[in-house]
Amino acid sequence: MIKITYVDIQGQSRTVTAEEGSTVMETALKNDVPGIDAECGGACACATCHVYVDPGWMDKVGKPEPMEEDMLDFAFEVKPNSRLSCQIRVRPALDGLLVRTPPRQG
Repeated sequence: MIKITYVDIQGQSRTVTAEEGSTVMETALKNDVPGIDAECGGACACATCHVYVDPGWMDKVGKPEPMEEDMLDFAFEVKPNSRLSCQIRVRPALDGLLVRTPPRQG
């Protein structure tokens, strides 16, 4: 079972079980995680599933593709560890992943 922990802006954490092959965004929606709006449904056409990947996980998660980088231009408070959660595919190597939600979504 792959676990992902989401931490909201108030510092509350929620650890949920994710299905391999799903995305970090889909997992958040399925588990009613606050702070991820996902208005485009995962099409990488908005920035409302923006998260901050914990720095210790950046190498395993990887860097955003060019299309995702373009969409991150529409996100608020982008940081070097910003990613769109719709673009992070859940796999066993991400068991224990920690992401934080921003103060607001794009």
